[in-house]
Amino acid sequence: MDIKNTIIETSQIDNEVQFTLNPEAEWPLGFPTGKMLTDTDRQSFVYIFDHENGYRYAYFPKDSWSGLVDTLLQQVEPVLIWQDEKIQLTGVAEELRALIFNIEGNDNYGEEFSTAVEEVFKPVLEKVN
Repeated sequence: MDIKNTIIETSQIDNEVQFTLNPEAEWPLGFPTGKMLTDTDRQSFVYIFDHENGYRYAYFPKDSWSGLVDTLLQQVEPVLIWQDEKIQLTGVAEELRALIFNIEGNDNYGEEFSTAVEEVFKPVLEKVN
């Protein structure tokens, strides 16, 4: 993981969930793809950006997951803040919801990661079940 492309803070202003990217991140990240994946070794969710040289990634470590929970519970698309830039992270809610429901009870992601996801996203999982 390029540690520079990591979310370092989450916040909420009115109904907008914001994720602040490390100011030293590679920029431009590219265009939001609406796709997410997991990096279980680093205990992170990863948002994918399409870039002219391939893909770039923004990493959401465990300490930023509360903002992801807020995104799902409030059914909003969050924004990424980098220096003075603001990018709508389209598709996060749909992708993340699918991921956490796939991860729930699924140790293919590793027991540590699965357990962490189940604990942090418990309000989301309970809301549906």
